[in-house]
Amino acid sequence: MRRSTIYLITTACGLLLMAGLPLHADYARICDRAGHETRRGLVKELRLTDLCLVTEARYTRHPAMADLHAPLQEHPLALEHFPSGALITPPPRLLRPHDTSR
Repeated sequence: MRRSTIYLITTACGLLLMAGLPLHADYARICDRAGHETRRGLVKELRLTDLCLVTEARYTRHPAMADLHAPLQEHPLALEHFPSGALITPPPRLLRPHDTSR
């Protein structure tokens, strides 16, 4: 078999798999409706409030609880230790200028 034929067969199989991914996702969503309702009831019963977006650092786990200096725990010139710190910004209330007239 020629190498170009192997390449075309491999590419065609990959495209078929990629085309099937949305179908599989839709099927999995339909099959998991009962589990979703169970988890919704558990969240309501346990009164869970925050969504944990990432698990790396405390200031990226709960952006609503972050402060401006949390990433700079070592010193102000320290580099960011975790990649998610570059993706998740502090809450908007911390980014507003402070009122110094008080």
